[in-house]
Amino acid sequence: MAIVAAVGYAVYVVLVLGRAGGRPLAEVPYVDAALWTIGFGIVVGIVSGIWFGIASRREGGLQVDERDVEIGRFGDHVGQSFVVIGGVAALVLAMAEAPHFWIANVLYLCFALSAVLGSLAKIAAYRQGVR
Repeated sequence: MAIVAAVGYAVYVVLVLGRAGGRPLAEVPYVDAALWTIGFGIVVGIVSGIWFGIASRREGGLQVDERDVEIGRFGDHVGQSFVVIGGVAALVLAMAEAPHFWIANVLYLCFALSAVLGSLAKIAAYRQGVR
């Protein structure tokens, strides 16, 4: 998911910046690019989850122990913190009556950071252990 989220968000940024053409970013059409990259990320995440699930069954995997549960919980907490940060930032932007572009983009950025950093936290926990 770290790779899917990072690549998806990078593609979105390239698409939006490519459309700017010298005008202010708040005036750039972004909705279709956001919907396509988010949708593509969801589909790739689901398909890769199914594929890795099937592959781990063939290898005799899928045994979840207490450590796996703790690592999953730890990574989810790290990721969820960025969802909260994004929600608060979007709320502040809405109260400041910022353009919809900035509100949507701060949410998208924080969702992407949530997926990337939550996944990286899980990887780090598997490599270094959980305390």
